[in-house]
Amino acid sequence: MMRRRTTLLTGCTALALTLGATACGGGDPVSAGGGDKSLDGQTVTVAGVWSGAEQKNFQKVLDAFTEKTGAETRFVSTGDNVSTVVGSKIEGGNAPDVVMVPQVGVLQQFAGNGWLKPLSSTTRKSVAANYATVWKDYGSVKGTLYGLYFKAAHKSTVWYSPAALDQAGVQPPKTYDEMLKAGRTVSDSGLAAFSVAGQDGWTLTDWFENVYLSQAGPEKYDALAAHELKWTDQSVVDVLTTLAKLFQDKQLLAGGRKGALNTDFPGSVEKVFGPEPEAGMVYEGDFVAGVAKDQFGRKIGQDADFFAFPPVGGGAAPVVSGGDAAVVLKDGKNTKAGMALLEYLATPEAAAVWAETGGFLSPNKKLDLASYGDDVTRTTAKSLIAAGDSVRFDMSDQAPAAFGGTKGAGEWKILQDFLRDPSDPKATAAQLETAAAKAYKG
Repeated sequence: MMRRRTTLLTGCTALALTLGATACGGGDPVSAGGGDKSLDGQTVTVAGVWSGAEQKNFQKVLDAFTEKTGAETRFVSTGDNVSTVVGSKIEGGNAPDVVMVPQVGVLQQFAGNGWLKPLSSTTRKSVAANYATVWKDYGSVKGTLYGLYFKAAHKSTVWYSPAALDQAGVQPPKTYDEMLKAGRTVSDSGLAAFSVAGQDGWTLTDWFENVYLSQAGPEKYDALAAHELKWTDQSVVDVLTTLAKLFQDKQLLAGGRKGALNTDFPGSVEKVFGPEPEAGMVYEGDFVAGVAKDQFGRKIGQDADFFAFPPVGGGAAPVVSGGDAAVVLKDGKNTKAGMALLEYLATPEAAAVWAETGGFLSPNKKLDLASYGDDVTRTTAKSLIAAGDSVRFDMSDQAPAAFGGTKGAGEWKILQDFLRDPSDPKATAAQLETAAAKAYKG
């Protein structure tokens, strides 16, 4: 593993060096100007969905910021309902300074509510120089940049136990049908094919999006993401029918549909890479590697590997991404230090802190690929950067939170209900359209 190359300095001098000698000014917390300005004694409160290994690894980034600036940090885990939790904190006069927002739709909602501060000129310059345009576009609302994408996800990866596939005598598949066929062979060898995290509705949206992008194509994907195409469209019914082939096959799902509905995301990774494996494969993003490595001691590339989500039907292989954008709340108690934190997060140095630990991809083109701790992650990161503006952002993350980003509601719940009973794709499509129409009007 590459060790992070850092010469840790303290106080404002270090921040100035890291952020292009702009951290010590007056007025704007990180603008150039006269006088020395230190963040010693200040505290930045950061809210985000992360828990477990992801929270631990992000804390290392925050600790590096503290070491540079003197500003203390406090991380508050929101769970999946970021919009609801942050809204209640604002109403209660206890708003965090920075929020790591996992959905474009939530970022747009926050901006529409007037909750966000536009990012500083320093951060804007970093984004313009170091990021593909797509990341700037998804972080902007009506031309104003509010969100800095610090952590990206490559959501078109299927992770597997090489030992399980070797035992079954199968190779990583090249098509979706081959994947199901290989899964049945894995099942015949003693393990279920797939561990599905049905307890977390967002994982089911990711299944849908990869199949939809490949089977229906990018133009319809964009139209459905914008709700210019109704969810009752035949393309949606067709994709749900494709997913039903997986969900209805007890041989393919660890614990069957009931077991899947009782499995959260970390649990789904454990069922493949934990001490008592129950399945050979788990579909989810590149961040599976961090859980497999940190929680279960797997060596990425040896004990845990991935293949690209295979093409469905005659379509192309999908490349779906997601990401967590840092935003600064107007109502935070320390927005100046919060803005300084975002300037730090925009640097390749900040990304390198997490990159070396695993389970992380950065959309920052200036991050040295050698910062990643293993060849598998390095390859995935290179693929994401190379995709540039052609990558399609997670569809549910583009939707209003009420439809695409709320636990127990909207798309999450409807797809969980579909996993529970996948017998009527057309009825499920109708339910999705009813929920989407209501959310997009709101």
